[in-house]
Amino acid sequence: MGTLTLRLSEKLDRQLNALAAQTHQNRSELVRTALEIFLRDQKQKQFMDALVSEAKAAYADESVRREAREIAEDFLPLDNEALDLAEGRKPGDPEPKQWWK
Repeated sequence: MGTLTLRLSEKLDRQLNALAAQTHQNRSELVRTALEIFLRDQKQKQFMDALVSEAKAAYADESVRREAREIAEDFLPLDNEALDLAEGRKPGDPEPKQWWK
């Protein structure tokens, strides 16, 4: 296991000490957990940023947008069937009258 030494502001040091006392964990364990969460979140953010960038680049291309619309249209009947089932209806049955009307 690697070792890291860092300096904390007085406020952060007080907060860390208070949390350690409340949770009955040592300071190193709390900092290690916080760092693991931070690094995981940063990795996820980088992934999502890259995904959004790729999506923007792809959707800038009209042929990609057209193909996406065609795929969505192909799956519309299946989406509607799944929605009917999720709402407790047999596929294709009419929607019940709205209670608020």
